[in-house]
Amino acid sequence: MEACLNEELPPTTELEEGLRNGVYLAKLGNFFSPKVVSVKKIYDREQTRYKATGLHFRHTDNVIQWLNAMAEIGLPKIFYPETTDIYDRKNMPRCIYCIHALSLYLFKLGLAPQIQDLYGKVDFTEEEISNMRLELEKYGIQMPAFSKIGGILANELSVDEAALHAAVIAINEAIDHQVPADTLMAMKNPNAMLINLDDQLESTYQDTLYRAKQDKMENAKNRIASENSERERDVYEELLTQAEIQGNINKVNTHAAISKIDLALERGDALALYEALATPALGLRGLLRENCDWYFKQFLSDRQQKQEAGLTGPLQKEELQLGVDAANRAAQQYQQRLAAVARINSAIRMGDAEQTVAEMMNPEAQLPEVYAFAADLYQRELATLQQQSPEGNLTHPELSVAVEMLSSVALINRALDSGDVNTVWKQLSSPVTGLTNIEDENSQRYVDDLMKLKAQTRAEGNEFITWNDIQSCVDRVNIVVHEEHERILAIGLINEALDEGDTKKTIQALQIPAAKLEGVAPKVAQHYQDTLLRAKREKAQDTQDETAVLWLDEIQDGIHRANKDTEESERFSLGILAINEAVDHGDVSQTLSTLRSPDVGLYGVTPECAETYQRELSEVKRRKMAAGGNGSEWVKHWVRGGYHYYHNLRTREGGWDEPAEFVQNDTQLSREEIQSTISGVTAAYNREQLWLANENLITKLQACCRGYLVRQEFNSRMNFLKKQVPAITCIQSQWRGYKQRKAYQIRLDYLRAQKDQVVKIQSMTRMYQARKRYRDRLQYFRNHINDVIKIQAFIRANKAREDYKTLINAENPPMAVVRKFVHLLDQSDQDFQEELELMKLREEVVTLIRSNQQLENDLNLMDIKIGLLVKNKITLQDVVSHSKKLTKKNKEQLSDMMMLNKQRGGLKALSKEKREKLEAYQHLFYLLQTNPTYLAKLIFQMPQNKSTKFMDSVIFTLYNYASNQREEYLLLRLFQTALQEEIKSKVDQIHEIVTGNPTVIKMVVSFNRGARGQNALRQILAPVVKEIIDDKSLNIKTDPVDIYKSWVNQMESQTGEASKLPYDVTPEQALNHEEVRTRLDASIRNMRTVTDKFLSAIVSSVDKIPYGMRFIAKVLKDSLHEKFPDAGEDELLKIVGNLLYYRYMNPAIVAPDAFDIIDLSAGGQLTTDQRRNLGSIAKMLQHAASNKMFMGDNAHLSIINEYLSQSYQKFRRFFQAACEVPELQDKFNIDEYSDLVTLTKPVIYISIGEIINTHTLLLDHQDAIAPEHNDPIHELLDDLGEVPTIESLIGEGSGNINDPNREMLAKTEVSLTLTNKFDVPGDENAEMDARTILLNTKRLIVDVIRFQPGETLTEILETPATSEQEAEHQRAMQKRAIRDAKTPDKMKKSVSVKEGCNLNLQGKKDKIKTGLKKLTELGTVNAKNKYQELINDIAKDIRNQRRYRQRRKAELVKLQQTYSALNSKATFYGEQVDYYKSYIKTCLDNLASKGKVSKKPREMKGKNSKKISLKYTAARLHEKGVLLEIEDLQVNQFKNVIFEISPTEEVGDFEVKAKFMGVQMETFMLHYQDLLQLQYEGVAVMKLFDRAKVNVNLLIFLLNKKFYGK
Repeated sequence: MEACLNEELPPTTELEEGLRNGVYLAKLGNFFSPKVVSVKKIYDREQTRYKATGLHFRHTDNVIQWLNAMAEIGLPKIFYPETTDIYDRKNMPRCIYCIHALSLYLFKLGLAPQIQDLYGKVDFTEEEISNMRLELEKYGIQMPAFSKIGGILANELSVDEAALHAAVIAINEAIDHQVPADTLMAMKNPNAMLINLDDQLESTYQDTLYRAKQDKMENAKNRIASENSERERDVYEELLTQAEIQGNINKVNTHAAISKIDLALERGDALALYEALATPALGLRGLLRENCDWYFKQFLSDRQQKQEAGLTGPLQKEELQLGVDAANRAAQQYQQRLAAVARINSAIRMGDAEQTVAEMMNPEAQLPEVYAFAADLYQRELATLQQQSPEGNLTHPELSVAVEMLSSVALINRALDSGDVNTVWKQLSSPVTGLTNIEDENSQRYVDDLMKLKAQTRAEGNEFITWNDIQSCVDRVNIVVHEEHERILAIGLINEALDEGDTKKTIQALQIPAAKLEGVAPKVAQHYQDTLLRAKREKAQDTQDETAVLWLDEIQDGIHRANKDTEESERFSLGILAINEAVDHGDVSQTLSTLRSPDVGLYGVTPECAETYQRELSEVKRRKMAAGGNGSEWVKHWVRGGYHYYHNLRTREGGWDEPAEFVQNDTQLSREEIQSTISGVTAAYNREQLWLANENLITKLQACCRGYLVRQEFNSRMNFLKKQVPAITCIQSQWRGYKQRKAYQIRLDYLRAQKDQVVKIQSMTRMYQARKRYRDRLQYFRNHINDVIKIQAFIRANKAREDYKTLINAENPPMAVVRKFVHLLDQSDQDFQEELELMKLREEVVTLIRSNQQLENDLNLMDIKIGLLVKNKITLQDVVSHSKKLTKKNKEQLSDMMMLNKQRGGLKALSKEKREKLEAYQHLFYLLQTNPTYLAKLIFQMPQNKSTKFMDSVIFTLYNYASNQREEYLLLRLFQTALQEEIKSKVDQIHEIVTGNPTVIKMVVSFNRGARGQNALRQILAPVVKEIIDDKSLNIKTDPVDIYKSWVNQMESQTGEASKLPYDVTPEQALNHEEVRTRLDASIRNMRTVTDKFLSAIVSSVDKIPYGMRFIAKVLKDSLHEKFPDAGEDELLKIVGNLLYYRYMNPAIVAPDAFDIIDLSAGGQLTTDQRRNLGSIAKMLQHAASNKMFMGDNAHLSIINEYLSQSYQKFRRFFQAACEVPELQDKFNIDEYSDLVTLTKPVIYISIGEIINTHTLLLDHQDAIAPEHNDPIHELLDDLGEVPTIESLIGEGSGNINDPNREMLAKTEVSLTLTNKFDVPGDENAEMDARTILLNTKRLIVDVIRFQPGETLTEILETPATSEQEAEHQRAMQKRAIRDAKTPDKMKKSVSVKEGCNLNLQGKKDKIKTGLKKLTELGTVNAKNKYQELINDIAKDIRNQRRYRQRRKAELVKLQQTYSALNSKATFYGEQVDYYKSYIKTCLDNLASKGKVSKKPREMKGKNSKKISLKYTAARLHEKGVLLEIEDLQVNQFKNVIFEISPTEEVGDFEVKAKFMGVQMETFMLHYQDLLQLQYEGVAVMKLFDRAKVNVNLLIFLLNKKFYGK
């Protein structure tokens, strides 16, 4: 099998297991019969599914295909195994036996080598032999006789067995004699049935058969020596069988034919090759004589490839067949290609672009990939090539080259349209495109120019740029780059000339055309040399780099500055000459005018001193002339910059070169002499004017001096007085004390003299005060007369409370006490109003819940659509369409639910048939609602995904989302039953509750986290969650690597310098830094502090958790304890914690916005830090609740393991307390009689589709949910019959399944008033029922004891009623009848109750006696204790009625809160809808505005040019740490690179330009948001221009500092 499959099989001991999936067998079938078993049909060909999940039923397909393949080649079916023998491993030896037979049969046919006899060559251990023996004994399998396969194979063929046997023995004898001619003669015997014998190969036949027989005899001897000698032997154990002889003949023939083929290839004879290929021994398929040349080429190529691979020997049979098939395909493809090329030429001539592209995309054309979007490009270019072709047709090679190039051009066009720079460059540099002179370093320049060319071409109305356009663009860019390089070389020559100091070389370098310098004048050459040399020295000094060179713009600036200096020096020289001439002429006005000339630059010239200037300058010049002049024509001026300018007085011209034999003219006034004279004159004039202008100031100065002297004298006197203050104070205090003591002594003497009068006054005062207190007390009582009455009422009420306590607590409450409170059983108007309000609220709440759920689903879908819009997966129009649909759907959801009631032919139509159908559904849903067993079993009959949908859509609707006490009680009964059923039938290990996803647990948590339990979660978690969210400084990070990266980013962002620390580290490396450890400790402290707050809030909230959650937790614990009695308390409490904390509370902590724990504005969301903080807290609480410690990857948090242990103990007490809740009956005071005495009938609101789905599911699974045939649900389903259609229930509709309105019709809701078919009050047999008799009797007793007194029930029944009592009773019954008439149908009592109201007191007494007699017979009451049991039941009903009213009030409050919360939620969803509308409107506005901007790109250019930009050399950015490196550029060259950063019109976008030695190189668009995203993702380095690497953090710091002022 390995030889046939060319792959390694599993070890021998594992092979049987490996054969079970049938993959190896199917591959073997593909080897010898590829027509029957194709590779694609083999299931799990790579065995990936088998390795992952084991056997799959589809693996049997592989075995069946193998069996079909053996049938195709004719192997006798006696050898076939059954499919189950292999797949189920029932008889694997039979499979191995079949493989042996197949091997021999294939060997006979020449299709495969014969299987080897491994007897004595393979050793098995005793353990392996023992295991195999046990396996065979287990299935009762006998090992087949493998040695007799050859005989059986021969017997199975329809031949003369005796003749065949004799012929085979004769051949074996001839083989032993070793005479080739005799052996050939024996084989030619027709009885031997051997074919394909070749006389020329008789010697080879003899040798091959002799070796085969010797091997077989040797194996037989080994077997005989080791086995039992008494075993019956087969003659063919030592003789070759007919199949083995034929197989060896085929083997020899095949080798001979292969040798002929190899010889024909060596000689180059194609016809001889074909003849050799046609040899029957090879059995090659598909040979065609006309393809002999193709065979020759193919086999030459195959043999060469085999030799290159290092393999020796001729081509084998399988390789020959592959070569024949390949040559046939090549020949066929060649013919198809010729026809396809002809069709393409025809389509090109017709000018149909689409037809041309369609023909080129035909696989038969064998052309490179063609793109349909560029059809016009192909048509235009190929038509041009076709016209240029001499024959008027394009050949296939020409088409291949042209299409390859045009496809590349098409891809370039598309990439340019989409802005995909990488694809553009990839296609440009691809040799397929055929572009010349492509330079890698110019890639960005090519792309930029092509972008501009594409925009220009589109503006001209052409969709595509051609190959010629692209090549021209490449050439143009190369020329520009070449010019830039030439300019850089010219700049180098200029700098060299400046360093040499040769003026001639400098002017020659400046005049090089490549430099493109403007304004170069040869006569200013010396000044160019001086100016540029000075600029170069200054640059070297500024940069502290002696090798600094001048750049292009600096050289150009120096030339302009030198030219300007020349013009200014010329004007300066002429101005000085004009001053000298004006002084000589003596014209004052002319002198003043020349002095004020800006060309000369004199300062301090004042017109008032003009005559003085003239006089003083004339005097200076006279003195110079008196000294005698030299008469020179030249004057040397020292001009700005420290240069000397030489000016000729005669010619009035000048220059920078010193004239030969220069002598300075000594009679001319220089600028320094003129300025000195002017400054002296002006200074004298200014002093004189200053004294005249400041006369008043001098007067003020004198006055200030005199005032200072007077103030000094006054301060001296004041200081003296302040020093004497203590003495003055002492004198004054002594005098006042003396006067006060004297007045006190006089008053005391007076009082002592009038002692009696003082005593009398005091007594009168005390008497007045006593009388006043008495009058005030009396008035107080009069003022509080109402309070006094209340106190008295309180005393009376206290007595009533004592009586009520007796009613509640006494074992046998007295009749007098019961009579006093029996009126509480009456239903007042307030009761009816509250019931009506309760029903109305319940209906509205259910409606709102459904509406909000639908709206929430639509909003979630809207989120997805907007997300897809952002990712360009859908268009904006799809989002707008859904938005309109969402608004429409929201309005429809709030429309009238009861539209069905208005239909004439619907479920509630006024017909007997419809009425019976309605009542049948009411009976069915009543039974489902009150008996949880049916729904509990139904849930587990469906897949989990369907059961979840069934819960959400039907079950919660059936229980009205537990909107009242009764329905909550019934829903919790369902949860209890379903959970017990699931644990009983599906949980095998206790941990499966935690590791799995139990259906009931998921339903309970989902229900209690909905509208009903949401307030509880808000009360528990909202305060602490809000505190965490509001704390902006809180930042909890427990991952050392995150802390480390945050620290590095912070350092770089604050300092603006690159950090020397590595960016990627392991947690251990990060913790080696003290700062990381400090921050981690701070985070742990913060996390522990805030976790404590959450833990306190949770463990103190036991009473706030919904009763339903606590009850299910108790059921879960009790059920698990019952099934796993050995489980410890801690193990059970961890599972309870998994329910109460992990499933119920944890998601609300992690995502408080998703569970309405906190209020967010529309569009608002939590930040990443806030979510991480909450996630860390939730992780801590989760570990604490499950008592799981931090270890392994979180070992750095092990310091808080002790805290986790302490927290677990708190959680443990919390879970124990949560499970301590009363049973359902005690909590809700509901039993089996409750529906008989309740005031209203249960009502549910359910859609038509939900009714039909429930009906269908019950019919499909009725045997599973109710196996007993007498179960009531079978009767109800029989009443309903088959499942009706939506149209029949509604009474309208087309009835078409594809009707688009069908889905909306299915959502139509109806209200069903549920009734019990099997316990209908008022039925004839109902009177015989003990429960009904008891209830009716109690109602009658209540009516009697209210109007007739008595100590016991017996006394009251025996005492006749008075007429007054009868009249009072009659009036009360009439009032009750009037009230009942106003009661809605849904709240009316049963018929039997109404009948009891029409009797008088005596009639009721008689009926009571009858009822008591029946109850006594049934053993329900006892006459000996005067029927005290009934009085006790009535007392219990009074107590329950009070509790029912309290629950109803609480339920009203809860429903009102829920209704308010749902309205708030609906409002919030409305805000979200508005927010989405605003977002979509913004998108549309932006779309429109972008369309406008794109039309006028030139306007943007003008605005951008006014923006302020920053320029930095690469060396400066490298010093700051912003720039890390530039590829292919040394660091010492960074000084010659300038980066210019300019903001664009789009906020946050910057244009970065690069210059090298002043030459503009490239431009890069930098997006600030991309930088922030990279920083957020932790990317520290990015590339600019595909060459420059920059530090992201420091680049952000630079942009913030320079452009945003941060």
